[in-house]
Amino acid sequence: MTVPHPSRRAFLGGSVAVAAWAMQPRLGFAGTRRDPRLVVILLRGALDGLGAVAPAFDPDYERQRGDLVLAASGKPAPKLPGGFELNPNLSAFAGMFSAGEASIVHAVCTPYRARSHFDGQDVLESGLPDVATTVDGWLARAVAALPKGDAVGGRTAFSYGATTPLILRGDVPVATIVPKGLDDTDADTARRLLALYKASDPGLASILAEAAPLDKEAAAIMAAGNDMGGPSGGGDLGAGLRMLARSLTAPDGARVAVIDAGGWDTHSNEAPVTGGLGKRLAMLDAALAGFRKAMAGDWRETVVVIATEFGRTARVNGSDGTDHGTGTVAFLVGGAVRGGKVVTDWPGLSDKALLDGRDLAPTTDLRSVLKGVLADHLGLSDRVLAETVFPESAAVKPMRDLLA
Repeated sequence: MTVPHPSRRAFLGGSVAVAAWAMQPRLGFAGTRRDPRLVVILLRGALDGLGAVAPAFDPDYERQRGDLVLAASGKPAPKLPGGFELNPNLSAFAGMFSAGEASIVHAVCTPYRARSHFDGQDVLESGLPDVATTVDGWLARAVAALPKGDAVGGRTAFSYGATTPLILRGDVPVATIVPKGLDDTDADTARRLLALYKASDPGLASILAEAAPLDKEAAAIMAAGNDMGGPSGGGDLGAGLRMLARSLTAPDGARVAVIDAGGWDTHSNEAPVTGGLGKRLAMLDAALAGFRKAMAGDWRETVVVIATEFGRTARVNGSDGTDHGTGTVAFLVGGAVRGGKVVTDWPGLSDKALLDGRDLAPTTDLRSVLKGVLADHLGLSDRVLAETVFPESAAVKPMRDLLA
């Protein structure tokens, strides 16, 4: 589906509707009394799924991966169902997996089959079947499709980053928490802008005025910083998740959030346990542990989806890393997850089984995983998912039994 860029006036009109909708006091989820939280973590750079969750049972695994096999580190890797092994740097995740709070979907990918980060991330976030120009993302469309009711309170979405990512752009109110290093707009500048817009563009002035409450809420979360009472690890990702938890656990706070984590483009010195990938996975693991603690009792209503734009090559390159590939892994974490399982239709790592003779062949469409979460966690219908949230995807059925 191709959506043309809107005119400036059309954009403003849509934004006015968003701001008005943001004032609705409560949202409902399929008429239930549940209060679900959904967080999406985007691993930008293409995670090496074979380095995160290794198919140790596959007779071609060691031949293809060479020095990048998990056993090369000498650090014991937790055993998973089906003969898979978990990267030992994911120790907190392993604990959640054992407790039935985490699952893995392997050999998964979006419909995108080329290997450009930019295009791959666009497809991951747009929810469209291919690269196309679009103004909104699948998560924004999902939130906009939720029925209004009284089961779930407050603001709808938060993102953590310099700008609102495509996945959350659309007809939903979004507050953005800006990481350190970027200066906030001071109060005087905001007042001057508001006065300027009132004189020249009342419509834009109305939008700016109505966005002020969300901006104050984001500022309060930023001011609170890491004071969440949980572990302080996980780098920027950990700090961001703990900030998001402040809103996600508030009675009238956000219920949907997105956060980016970059640095997964491991072309050289990948070393899944001791090198570049190992360090990123350890950071992710610490961040998840801190977030779990920060969510406290609301963890039981939480689902965290961790996804990346595509995977990496099966074979090691000349720089002890891997190049852009296709099939990879997706993680589900949270108290609402029916965990403890690795879901996959394993394609194998023989030379003949690889996609284009180089990549882990994807056998699961990531959209089926996302559809399953949105259906069972937020109560969206199969029709809405196939026509509105993920257009042109009727053939991709929601994966069920992912949640408790």
